[in-house]
Amino acid sequence: MILEEYLQRIDFAVTQVERIDDQMEKLLRTWSRKPLVDALMGFRGFKQTAAMVIISEIGDFKRFKHPKQLMGYLGLTPSEDSSGGRRRQGGITKCGNGHARWMLVESAEHYRKPPKISKGLSVRQEGLSREVKTISWHAQNRLNKRSYKLAMRRLHPNKIRVAIARELSSYIWDLARIVG
Repeated sequence: MILEEYLQRIDFAVTQVERIDDQMEKLLRTWSRKPLVDALMGFRGFKQTAAMVIISEIGDFKRFKHPKQLMGYLGLTPSEDSSGGRRRQGGITKCGNGHARWMLVESAEHYRKPPKISKGLSVRQEGLSREVKTISWHAQNRLNKRSYKLAMRRLHPNKIRVAIARELSSYIWDLARIVG
């Protein structure tokens, strides 16, 4: 009896996710930010939901003159305690948009794996400009190397993911400058 109830809850959750995905797909067709969402889907770790969440949560990228401003908005920059000649950095500030930060950190996990254009990524990159594909490939290579180096320093996996997410946000900023 309890097992059946759990299975029904899982079935309900699956149909709910499918329904929400369908609604998001309908919204995307007429959304003015569709070119940017499509370009972001050309990056590893971003399918439709992740790309739409990032683009909608960040909003207008033009308000960020530099990628560091975007990193600060997302709360991915280290906190600082300075007094006199002493400067001490702590954990990330976590101020700003928590939903976008969470999505970026989750997407950053994909850059732990060696660079590769998978079949699914290849399909998502169809019709994208050479410049977008180049940025995507550069991000894969750089972020994978960075992830590996941080792992060799025996940093905690969560710290690695946050560091990769911080750098990934600068690639997204760059992408937004190109696509608009």
